[in-house]
Amino acid sequence: MAISKVKNISYFMLPTLVSALIPVVTLPIISRKVSLEEYGVYALCIAFGTFLSGLANMGLTSGYERNFFEQKTQEQQGKLLFTVVFLVTAVCFLLGFFCYLFSPIISLWIAGDATYGLSFVLGYFAVSISSLKLYFLIYYKNVGNAKSYAWFSIDEVILNVLIGMFLVIYLEMGINGLLIGQLVGASLVMSMLLFRFLRTLPFGFSKQLMKNCFAISLPLTPRIFFGVIGTQFDKYLISLLGSLGGVGLYNLGQKIAYVVFNYMTALQNVYSPKVYKMMFDQGDDAEGKIGQYLTLPFYISALGGVGLALFSEEIIILLTPASYHGAINIVSVLSLMYVLYFFGKQPQLIYAKKTSLTSVLTLASICINIAVNIPLIKMYGGDGAAYGSLLSAFISSGISLWVSQKYFFIRWEWTKILFCLLSIFLFTLIHIYLRNMGIYWPFRFLVKAFFIGLFIFGGFYFKIIDFKIILSYLPLNKFTQSKG
Repeated sequence: MAISKVKNISYFMLPTLVSALIPVVTLPIISRKVSLEEYGVYALCIAFGTFLSGLANMGLTSGYERNFFEQKTQEQQGKLLFTVVFLVTAVCFLLGFFCYLFSPIISLWIAGDATYGLSFVLGYFAVSISSLKLYFLIYYKNVGNAKSYAWFSIDEVILNVLIGMFLVIYLEMGINGLLIGQLVGASLVMSMLLFRFLRTLPFGFSKQLMKNCFAISLPLTPRIFFGVIGTQFDKYLISLLGSLGGVGLYNLGQKIAYVVFNYMTALQNVYSPKVYKMMFDQGDDAEGKIGQYLTLPFYISALGGVGLALFSEEIIILLTPASYHGAINIVSVLSLMYVLYFFGKQPQLIYAKKTSLTSVLTLASICINIAVNIPLIKMYGGDGAAYGSLLSAFISSGISLWVSQKYFFIRWEWTKILFCLLSIFLFTLIHIYLRNMGIYWPFRFLVKAFFIGLFIFGGFYFKIIDFKIILSYLPLNKFTQSKG
């Protein structure tokens, strides 16, 4: 039973890690075939597609996942799945028609050039069709079919890369090749899923099931809407106030730094079930035990973040040509920002049934982000967006933590947490300063290696790292076997 749980966790973590690493691995090819300005347009196309497809899905992923467990028969489960997928598909293609109709205007408005209209249409359909796949993956996750969940997730990433690279390298299609690769990859995987599910689940449509899903999903739509704006609007601000090249640099830095967030999310998939169990089962004792339990995951997240922040220079230089090297400091700064997101990933408000507050907090975060970013982007372009995002994340995370603590108090081990935060910020700022001053690289490399060693030593000194503590997080411990 324990081995089976380890395999299931591995299958659920694998797609997250592969999705984060493959785009980084392909950078040496893409960055040499696509100019920095075109890469900025590509980033805007994906951001636009993410925004519009988020509206098309209307929050139904949450409604579908929640209502799935109310369906007791396979017939009802199939009817719910196909009802939701049919509706979302119809809305996606309806919005896609208007996107195609007004594509030159959209391109001119977002990229400042009407000639990229087709690229925005391709970006929208690539993201939209990929979003439809999520409903089938949720089905696999809910029934515990981790292997199918993993392989259908990974297949799309691999297909996107193979087709996109062929179109970019051999047919020299530029960013349209990348977008067509994603569109074809998503369509092939979607077709395979549809064929497979139509063979195993009865097809059906139910207005009542649709209404039940909307009752859950529509109140979440503002949060999703604000969330997409919060993650994508900075690119539009850079194109508006800076340049397409600045968008390209920022997107590159964000893509590499996002490995920290994906790494943290994969880690969360392991520890979050125990956090929930302690919340529900341990009453007043939970606040202290959860705080102690979360220290090690935060330390590991911070170690990953500071490692990427310090060695961003080596990664960028190895992966990209000189025109992309302006993203080095952006990677460092955004890596710190994603570490701060650790506190916002804790389920305190969900446990307290205060999910409506998440939309309010998300909206507040967007307002702070825009207010901070506008002057910094005007002055410093992509670098300004990175520093602005870090500053706004620091403020927003503080507010979110303060609100969450009111509804479920966690007694954090602040001495250890502050050691981690102060260390990674200080080390990264010193690294950026030494690089900007032009200090000889071998000396800087030794300093960075010393910082990593010092951070690891601090983990032992503050007793964050301990063999017995690490064992408690593995799925072989007594907790995970309690029901097995």
